[in-house]
Amino acid sequence: MFQVLVTDYLPPPPTIEARQLAGLAEVECLLCQSADELVGKVEAADALIVFHEVTLPGRIIDRLTRCRAIVRCGTGYDQIDLPAAGRRGIPVCNVPDYGVDEVADHAIALALACNRKLLVAERRLHRSLSPWNYHAAEPVFRLSEATMGIIGLGRIGTATALRAKGLRMRVLACDPYLRPGLDKAVGVTMVGLDQLLAESDIVSLHVPLTQETRRMIDRAALGKMRSHAILVNTARGAVVDDGALATVLREGRIGGAGLDVLPVEPPLETDPLIVLWREQAERPVNLVLTPHVGFYSESGLVEMRVKAADEVARALSGQPLRHCVNSEYLLKQ
Repeated sequence: MFQVLVTDYLPPPPTIEARQLAGLAEVECLLCQSADELVGKVEAADALIVFHEVTLPGRIIDRLTRCRAIVRCGTGYDQIDLPAAGRRGIPVCNVPDYGVDEVADHAIALALACNRKLLVAERRLHRSLSPWNYHAAEPVFRLSEATMGIIGLGRIGTATALRAKGLRMRVLACDPYLRPGLDKAVGVTMVGLDQLLAESDIVSLHVPLTQETRRMIDRAALGKMRSHAILVNTARGAVVDDGALATVLREGRIGGAGLDVLPVEPPLETDPLIVLWREQAERPVNLVLTPHVGFYSESGLVEMRVKAADEVARALSGQPLRHCVNSEYLLKQ
């Protein structure tokens, strides 16, 4: 029997994983919260399932003597050292096709909450029950007259664009890696990043975290947005310069932000966005934070775990992998 270890996040028993791998592997949950905690526990693993609370740097991957696959139970894989895994001949896989509806729904929900000033109005009413009229939320722009800009038109970006079109919004998209013709199929207009930032009333981020996208929404990018525009991030926290975003929100240079992800999670007390968010009890700012729950529904969580376990089963039984993300490094070996 093979040994499969779930490194983090998932408490025992791993019911779903054990069912999918029955007769092939035994599954154990480690519940580690840092890379250091993995030392002495993962060396003999035949496969790892990784959630989001630990990183897998090269120094940990180099300790894996039998590992046939590292499967990220989720979409993003920026916490795994892909070249190091490639040098060891270990494929790294993810689950890119779960939770598409959930994240797209969450992006639209954040956009609506910021546009309609739901939390700004509620916080004001908590203090004094006044003003009990539209002045508690003004100004609000009409969505059917607005433009949403989608940065990254992959599965989730496309699903978000279709929802925005359902709200009768004009949709722009920016994605230099888009397959030709997909924009026509979806019914969106492709533009460059600068034009998207300048023309959009809502900017929604749907890109992976890479060297190219890290802090792509920095002070300069935020300065190109419209003064009433809303930024929505359900992708990766480090795509946005959180200090610059806190500054422009505090100074009222953009209209609001809805964020499900932050650069460090759980965030530090000193994170500039957390400081600003907590100040809202005294001076409401149009900032909505949720704790990285955009992917979640009961069905979505089951789907994610089943697909991750199935990818492990394919690796252990010598079948072709469906979602290997470090092929370029494996080919170099």
